[in-house]
Amino acid sequence: MRDFAELFTALDRTTKTTVKVAALSEFFKAASDDDKLWTIALLSHRRPRRTVNTTMLREWAAEAAGIPLWLFEEAYPVVGDLAETIALVLPEHGDAKDVSLSEWINLIVGLSSVEEDERKQAVTNAWRRLDRVECFLFNKLITGGFRVGVSQKLMSRALSKATGIDEAVIAHRLMGDWTPQNTTYDDLILSGDVNDDHSRPYPFCLAYAVEDDVDALGEPADWLAERKWDGIRGQVIVRNGEVFVWSRGEELVTDRFPEFHALAELLPDGTVLDGEILPWRDGRPMDFQSLQTRIGRKTVGKKLLKDAPVILMAYDVMEDRGVDIREIPFETRRARLEEIVADAAAPVLHLSPMLEFDDWQSLSAEREQSRAHASEGLMLKRRSSVYHTGRRKGDWFKWKVDPMTVDAVMIYAQRGHGRRANLYTDFTFAVWKDGELVPFTKAYSGLTDAEFNEITNWVRRNTLERFGPVRRVTPVLVFEIAFEGIQNSKRHKSGIALRFPRMRRWRRDKPADEAGTIEELFGFLEANAG
Repeated sequence: MRDFAELFTALDRTTKTTVKVAALSEFFKAASDDDKLWTIALLSHRRPRRTVNTTMLREWAAEAAGIPLWLFEEAYPVVGDLAETIALVLPEHGDAKDVSLSEWINLIVGLSSVEEDERKQAVTNAWRRLDRVECFLFNKLITGGFRVGVSQKLMSRALSKATGIDEAVIAHRLMGDWTPQNTTYDDLILSGDVNDDHSRPYPFCLAYAVEDDVDALGEPADWLAERKWDGIRGQVIVRNGEVFVWSRGEELVTDRFPEFHALAELLPDGTVLDGEILPWRDGRPMDFQSLQTRIGRKTVGKKLLKDAPVILMAYDVMEDRGVDIREIPFETRRARLEEIVADAAAPVLHLSPMLEFDDWQSLSAEREQSRAHASEGLMLKRRSSVYHTGRRKGDWFKWKVDPMTVDAVMIYAQRGHGRRANLYTDFTFAVWKDGELVPFTKAYSGLTDAEFNEITNWVRRNTLERFGPVRRVTPVLVFEIAFEGIQNSKRHKSGIALRFPRMRRWRRDKPADEAGTIEELFGFLEANAG
């Protein structure tokens, strides 16, 4: 655990990729195989399930620290993190140098099968044996909240450096439905045969946003363009007569999309398609809210299948009849994809249409029509590009349309979390309707730290009412709210819900009575309906 704590500290103190890779690589060279495996799992978001609820932890921590529970509860929102609050209030000890990370995790996992008294004894004993950083990490693990700023690509690079195995091979081996309970470090990394797991997906190829003038990409003839669809990025895999569906978040979601089961008979065995899972009716995508009703469902009933039917809008093929074809040019893969979709003739499988264009100006005009096609913009892919792992600048770009915007009045404020626990950063916004302000969205990102500090001081001086952690404030501050999509909603008083709302700027120049209206928002809704 001491070595893992030192690794965490090294990763947490830097934003430099080279430093993080070096720290991870040294850890992977020196740690035990069990600790290496659990570290890979934790950094891949495969955390152990929570075995103790937070109410118990708060009560036990207050008792162990010798302070009243109310004092602990007062400290908690100031610190902003339960694991850190516990580590700070407890007396520091630290005599567990001989206990490994994997042993502590096995203890945590085992708590699910014991009574509360035994659970409490195990947790408080652990606190007495851990130093402050180790205690913080133990608390993060036991609450299921462990996170650190390490991407899958960065971890693959570090493992490649530590083992000498090609980074792309490592990245592929890390995909799939594995846990530390059903594999070993040797099987996963050193001798892992990706063919052993028929459900294993490939690492997704990701795109960069177009930042400069699109002309900087060079000759238009070198590129292919298609719509950027707004659904769930996924891979559909047909192997050994079975269908597997993976989300980009590496979650196996096959059971949530039973429509795709028919592809086991319609696609050649050994086919892996990349595409967008879209709610689809009457020849066009439905709003994203329709798809949200299926996210998080383990089983999908007949009504949900009828109300939110889905398709796969396929735009790439990575495996063809059992052969990995990611290294061949996109233009060639696309031609093969067209054949696969045509031969399958499956109602749930659509081919993402390519857009005809001769120059960037005509493509720009097509981009401006994206919302009429229920898309977020365009995808630009170099004809010669391979299907690479993660992001690689120069091959794939997303060229999104500009966001929709409306000026809105802040009416409620709430403290943030973590390092922003002392600042008011989470706001509720309203627009005008018949002379009254109607709340329509929340937002918490888009401003600078200096602006959040200034707003926090303003909130303290202009609070009208308190509702627990929420403050109703004088409705005078106006902000420009940007958002990517808008749809009808029965759950919200305003009748609408926004997709990806954020604060674009503080409109210090605009008085509240000149903020936007509900009619403006419904105008966006009507325009999006195409």
